[in-house]
Amino acid sequence: MTYAKIELSVIISIFSMTMGIVSNSLALAILVKAYRHFKLKSKASFLLFATGLVITDFLGHLINGSIVMLVYSLHKDWDTFDPHKILCGFFGGCMVFFGLSPLLLGSVMAVERCIGVTNPIFHSTKLTSRHMKKLLALVWLFAIFIAVLPVMAKRPYEVQESKSWCFFKIKNKRDWVDVFFPLLFSTLGLASLFISILCNTVTGVTLIRSKMRSEKHRQGRSHHFEMICQLLAIMLVSCICWGPLLVIVKIGSTDSQNNVSCERMLPAVRMATWNQILDPWVYILLRKAVLKKLFIITRRCCGYKILNLYKWNCSSMKCSMKMTAMSSQPGLVPESSIRSVMPDIVINGTVPCS
Repeated sequence: MTYAKIELSVIISIFSMTMGIVSNSLALAILVKAYRHFKLKSKASFLLFATGLVITDFLGHLINGSIVMLVYSLHKDWDTFDPHKILCGFFGGCMVFFGLSPLLLGSVMAVERCIGVTNPIFHSTKLTSRHMKKLLALVWLFAIFIAVLPVMAKRPYEVQESKSWCFFKIKNKRDWVDVFFPLLFSTLGLASLFISILCNTVTGVTLIRSKMRSEKHRQGRSHHFEMICQLLAIMLVSCICWGPLLVIVKIGSTDSQNNVSCERMLPAVRMATWNQILDPWVYILLRKAVLKKLFIITRRCCGYKILNLYKWNCSSMKCSMKMTAMSSQPGLVPESSIRSVMPDIVINGTVPCS
């Protein structure tokens, strides 16, 4: 590798590390403030997992980025500064933990929202805040267990071909154990993405069907749409960023000819790190206030049909209560006033109420 390529790699690493720390810090401040002030239990559970996801991404950029900077500053001479492969083992474990945790948390968030929308009674009675905190801790512990599993099995992480990072043994595998660990990592990651896609699809279809059927209890539904928008964005980012690396690792773990090269692995790893940069911007941009502004812009672009439908949805309950009060007390309001309102309901589908 030439000096120009090394310098470019250092610049890319510094840029991604800085962007990740700044983005996750901003998103963490927003989520902590929302978690403290939001009173709805369903959204409090979602914000708990979202905060855990952002904290994981923040620490991932801080720890992994610092190790990468150290490796480049020591000219990637692992035999000199890490002869016993202690730093490589720690680096590889961090790569697995901070890579697997966001995928697992994304799938858990999708399952939690799916239960909250499809079975709200069970969600409110059985899934308490204490249970959610225990589940968050279990996800982290499970990711730690997967990360330290190769060390426990005496199959330590190895320096990869580019000498800038450590990971599972992909080439020159000795037996089925060397195949098992990267295969386990890629399978868990792909399974998490599949669960996220499945649960988010069910949640989205349920919300759309309830909207079309004009069911009751409209209050509180807006925060469901806010959360499903964030989950869909997280799922899309994870699939784009992590999909290539997971597929390459899965193919490389089962390929006996060792065709996986550094030219394919290193760009896939860099693309995966962008998942931890883009995740916080989902919570920064796809908030309720921002979504309202986007809705207003869309409403203006699409004309007044959506405007009238929106007004009808927001005021139908209040106006129907007003009509009931008017009709039940004919002595207070002239009958001609009630009759003058009824044609508007039939013709326009709206009730003129103040």
